[in-house]
Amino acid sequence: MATNNNDKTLNVPPLRFPEFTEEWGKCKVSDLLDIYSTNSLSWEQLEYDTNAIMNLHYGLIHVGLPTMVNLTKDKLPNIKEGNMPKNFELCKEGDVAFADASEDTNEVAKTVEFFNLAGKDIVCGLHTIHGRDNKNRTVIGYKGYAFSSTAFHNQIRRIAQGTKIYSISSKNFSECYIGLPSKPEQTKIATLLRLIDERIVTQNKIIEKLQSLIKGIVVSHYSTTAHIIKVRIRELGEAYSTMVMSKEQLTNDGNLCVFYGELFTLYGCVIDEVKSRTSLEKVSSTLSHGRDLLFPASTTVDAVSLIAPSALMQKDIILGGDMFGIKVSEAYNPIYLSYYFNYIANKRLAKYAKGTTIIHLHYNEIANVAIELPNIEEQDKIVSTILEYSAKLSIEETILEKLFDLKQYLLKQLFI
Repeated sequence: MATNNNDKTLNVPPLRFPEFTEEWGKCKVSDLLDIYSTNSLSWEQLEYDTNAIMNLHYGLIHVGLPTMVNLTKDKLPNIKEGNMPKNFELCKEGDVAFADASEDTNEVAKTVEFFNLAGKDIVCGLHTIHGRDNKNRTVIGYKGYAFSSTAFHNQIRRIAQGTKIYSISSKNFSECYIGLPSKPEQTKIATLLRLIDERIVTQNKIIEKLQSLIKGIVVSHYSTTAHIIKVRIRELGEAYSTMVMSKEQLTNDGNLCVFYGELFTLYGCVIDEVKSRTSLEKVSSTLSHGRDLLFPASTTVDAVSLIAPSALMQKDIILGGDMFGIKVSEAYNPIYLSYYFNYIANKRLAKYAKGTTIIHLHYNEIANVAIELPNIEEQDKIVSTILEYSAKLSIEETILEKLFDLKQYLLKQLFI
């Protein structure tokens, strides 16, 4: 909000382009969007790279897609033969899709907008809400950011329902609103945020190339080394579960912590620097041992994404959320094990993860699985080789983090 010279409170955002001075309007979701039915197809009914109609699964809204979906660059799965829903509404450019469920209140109603369909047919699927501005009150590219704004999600957090899984419906969020400026101002806001998103995409490609290089080194070494030992996963070290923690318990100060959702969003194979803090006390918390392998235990995306542990070499870090850890014995290198699971064993072990809407991985399901590893000398050797590349990767990931911070700042300041 801002105040004019006559002390009249105006509906304007804290930050805006100087050429715009008129007051914003507010528009309820129910007045702006017509809502269309969606299907309930699971991942098992979808596949990539066919000519069938594409389907937007809510897991891709949470992880995998940018705010502005551009099908000249972004990929969506296709519906497998024999699974086409009887009734559906094809998406149009400018349509928005909300994820109606999440384990995190900050992620409920996470939104994407179809910016460029590239002539392809898409339908909205499991746990999505499909909306369209048939009154033409917005420009293409604005709604996705407006529905991603801090102002909108503050409203969503107040109405999200559930305990472990939070959800919304088109009915209970119909009274939520977004701010509507003039179309020229909408265009200016959308263009700025889209440019930042494009820079984020470029930065992600830099990171992916480095990750691909590191993966190539690990895989090449594994395939050529003759020093292989057989071991069961339970023999790698002592397994443990972590305490319950919610995102609301993360703070700006307090004790350093790793929250399980950050294994997907913040950290890769190695946690070089712990980013988050919590108000929780160490005395009543699960703490890291300094040679930890941390596995996420649930996801809405796919089973392979759960065979992606992060190595944490720092002691006394609070660990919380839906994950489990292994305190790795001195006979193995935790960093090497992280690369091994992420790059070599991930697809083979993915079959032990179970579930449809929410996919779970339990330690007991993989504890007795036999794996083959190089001896400790070879493990240490390959870790030493990739440290240089890991250091550069860490720098590039820091740049990406700052870009995300900039976007979040603008989503807070540019909207009402």
